[in-house]
Amino acid sequence: MNQEFKIPSHIAIVMDGNGRWARAKNRPRFMGHKKGVEAVREIVKTCFELNVECLSLFAFSSENWKRPEEEIKHLMGLFMLALDREAKALAKNNVQLKVVGDLSSFSEKLQAKIKQVEELTAQSTGLKLIVAANYGGRWDITQATQKLALKIESGEIKPDSISEEDITKSVTTAGIPDPDLFIRTGGEKRISNFLIWQMAYAELYFTDILWPDFNAEHLKTAIQDYSSRQRRFGKTSEQVMAAEGK
Repeated sequence: MNQEFKIPSHIAIVMDGNGRWARAKNRPRFMGHKKGVEAVREIVKTCFELNVECLSLFAFSSENWKRPEEEIKHLMGLFMLALDREAKALAKNNVQLKVVGDLSSFSEKLQAKIKQVEELTAQSTGLKLIVAANYGGRWDITQATQKLALKIESGEIKPDSISEEDITKSVTTAGIPDPDLFIRTGGEKRISNFLIWQMAYAELYFTDILWPDFNAEHLKTAIQDYSSRQRRFGKTSEQVMAAEGK
């Protein structure tokens, strides 16, 4: 990619379209999810090569439990398999894995595997790979406020002293920069309860490409689009240009 393009520090992606990809090819839905894992591998590799600091992927939302039992069974098995197969490669390539969400609903075996891979990659200093599983943005804000409520109850803080920074430090992505670029594949144009506190100023990019077909070139196209935008954060265009020396 041309070096004049601005590379986002943090890219967040809703990987939509696995089921429709499978249906279009007259295959069972789980084949779409399986193909989607291959797309994840390519996008992780590309982000690493582009020196993206953090990549967040919405793997399984708290609303996805409403899906057919058989599909959920396949998704859990695929998650376990992907963790098992990719763990050493992540560590070898200096990628740090962090899984966020209410993991208590997963099997003990899957929880143990998640913990194992997180510990294996904990010392990695390259790309941070955030996988949101059994995650919801409203749940994240709720658990953050519960943490703060306990601090109020213990007398550690006062209600009127709570700031936005305190909430940011209490959500599951504490210590990680907010997403700069949000990508959703599959043609839908909504955030779907993903990192809603963190994405207050993210640039939104929607594409009709189904996730299993989303590749490195599609990612670079999204980054180029992001790079063409002026991020003002409440300032005027003139102020931003002056700060950039233009």
